[in-house]
Amino acid sequence: MGILRTIIWVLLTAVLVIFAMANWIPVTVTIWPGQVLDTKLPVLILTAFLIGSIPMWIALRTTRWSMKRRLDASERQAADLRALANRPVEVTPAAPVNDVPPAPTDLFSTDKP
Repeated sequence: MGILRTIIWVLLTAVLVIFAMANWIPVTVTIWPGQVLDTKLPVLILTAFLIGSIPMWIALRTTRWSMKRRLDASERQAADLRALANRPVEVTPAAPVNDVPPAPTDLFSTDKP
């Protein structure tokens, strides 16, 4: 997998170098009225790409950080539940149960007012 990634990066770099060499012409960019910037076209394209990708990179890092925190919290909770499930259980003797139902005469009071 690593060799495939390296091949892709080498090919991408070669394409970008060929593009930059073929388009190495000066470009005039007006930033504000009265401010003019003379630069080469590949530099302008690379700068625009980086400025556009920075917000998405920040969003990705923020989401990744949030998901890592949630995963760590879930792993801690699972470890606590595992420890709770694996603890030894103390067996206490149960209290004797009275299985004898009450007599029918005990259910109703015989006191008449």
